[in-house]
Amino acid sequence: MNSHTMSEPPAPEPRVAAAIARLTGIHAATVCPLKPDFSLDETALAAHVAAVAGHDGIEGLLINGHAGENFLLSREDKRRVVAICRETLGPDVFLTSGVNAESSLEAALHARDAEEAGADAILLFPPNAWGLFRDGTSALLHHRHAMAGCSLPFLLYQAPVGAGAMPYDAATLAGLVALPRVAGIKEGSWEVATYDENRRLARRLRPDIAVLGSGDEHLLTSYLIGSEGSQVSLAAVTPAPLVALWRAAQAGRWDEARHWHEVIHPLACAVYREPPGGRATARLKACLKILGRLDCDAVRPPFAPLPPEEYRRLERALTHVAAAGDGR
Repeated sequence: MNSHTMSEPPAPEPRVAAAIARLTGIHAATVCPLKPDFSLDETALAAHVAAVAGHDGIEGLLINGHAGENFLLSREDKRRVVAICRETLGPDVFLTSGVNAESSLEAALHARDAEEAGADAILLFPPNAWGLFRDGTSALLHHRHAMAGCSLPFLLYQAPVGAGAMPYDAATLAGLVALPRVAGIKEGSWEVATYDENRRLARRLRPDIAVLGSGDEHLLTSYLIGSEGSQVSLAAVTPAPLVALWRAAQAGRWDEARHWHEVIHPLACAVYREPPGGRATARLKACLKILGRLDCDAVRPPFAPLPPEEYRRLERALTHVAAAGDGR
């Protein structure tokens, strides 16, 4: 190797390498069922994750993510969610647990809880305060503190481009990718050019890293650019077309992949794009209730119950998916 050649990055430690190998295909981001009094419905949670994880082609679950109301659950709630999922699913299902805390010290405690309860990896979300401001060193500091709380592999969360200072710029992303415990990125930029740019950067610095295209509305374009898989909440509602899209893209059957994109797109828009924003979790739970898979679709305040017209719009989108064949 001459002086002008960049040295190869060190091989990841075995636990990180094992996580990277599992971060492929479709990982479903599950919801957190609640009772009418907003307490955790442990029986419904166990049934929900068992049904989703048992579907052909689902390679793992993301629990305690945005769909799982992670920023509204107590620390004990989040630990209990991990424990119930592991008790229900056994040792073989790959579980990524989201950690979402404003304090880096609190994030370390939540990461430790998740490891002790049975998680396989941590997805660390940026603090919500970063929507307003983030300095250049805070992201590295936050991740290092969280990593000190456990020994698990970590995934980065690349926030949507419209989320203020939450998305990591190129220099910050490069620094985070270099952390040896990082196994992957949930790339949620929700903007195709940015996804492409971030993937190129991450894979140049860490050719082994798993970059998961996770914008439900544009999975097709993410897969065309390149992706190791996805952590997506629609897979907890209608897993079959999400798996079919992934498999078609992996095989290079792009006409078939485009078909499944067209099947998914109206539902993705009804959940994520239709105004007002911020209702995705409530809409996902409503979909599960419409499909008869959830008795109570309560969400914790300040999320508000959906108005009747939202249910009708979701019903139409779900009917569109079902009309494609095995849409459920």
